[in-house]
Amino acid sequence: MSKTPPGLTDFALLALLAAIWGGSFMLIKVALQGFDPVSLTAYRLTVGGVAMLAVAVAAGQRLVFARRDIFVLVLAGLFGNALPFVLISWGEETVDAGLAAILMGIMPMATLILAHYLSDGEALTRRKLAGVAIGFAGLVVLVGPPVLKGLGSDVAAQSAILGAAICYAINAVVTKKLLHLPRRSAAAGIVMSGAIMVWVLALATRQPFDQAGGSGPVFAMVLLGVFPTAVAALIMFEVLQRQGAAFFGLVNLLVPPFGVAWALAVLGEIPDPRALVALALILGGIAVTRGRPAAHAIANPTNRINP
Repeated sequence: MSKTPPGLTDFALLALLAAIWGGSFMLIKVALQGFDPVSLTAYRLTVGGVAMLAVAVAAGQRLVFARRDIFVLVLAGLFGNALPFVLISWGEETVDAGLAAILMGIMPMATLILAHYLSDGEALTRRKLAGVAIGFAGLVVLVGPPVLKGLGSDVAAQSAILGAAICYAINAVVTKKLLHLPRRSAAAGIVMSGAIMVWVLALATRQPFDQAGGSGPVFAMVLLGVFPTAVAALIMFEVLQRQGAAFFGLVNLLVPPFGVAWALAVLGEIPDPRALVALALILGGIAVTRGRPAAHAIANPTNRINP
């Protein structure tokens, strides 16, 4: 069944998700001053899982799932939380934020390809490929040639971030299999399953209870658990249910511009003029990919969030 063309609400949700995830790179940098990457991910997912459990209980939703759903929840916890969070945190120990942004830009392309083969009604078209290519060009403009020169100087860390991007693409497709479940309990199940996996790794390979900590890193870790982990999970479900995996995959094209905005607001960094050009390319790429103006959805009152 075809979906209603995306409207203002859909793009607003996508932008909100990008704003939350755009701030995560900055928070990870701060948190890594007091935690190793694996322990940081374990604590982050624990905070996010507890927050999601509280939300699910408050909504009267129980964490009782069928056996087939448990398997998918574990997959979503692995590819949506455990693996990418560890990989990004480890990669950011040496890779700067600009290069991480362009490496993560592979995610929408990977999502389009995976959705083409694994999801119904999301066939890969030339228009979609063209839109992602335009958006990816925006990422290149945003980070600039100086950053591109560093590509390949730290292959392991850069490959880790590429791996995280592919994990997110897989998760965008996997999570669609859970849209029949209550949203809050499903999100709690995903985050908690990811937390359990990372805690097993942390206890086996690290000393998670013997971290330097510090007020700044701890505060950053808590924020990572609440917003980019718990709140973002709920928004992700909403976007996937409304517009599918391919549309959701475009969020990574919006994350870098929001990262620039966070740097300006929090750190006082003045963005390079090329950031505005990049933003225009990224938004243009999304418009080309969808092929319909957002105004079309204004005339369709059914394109709204259900309570």
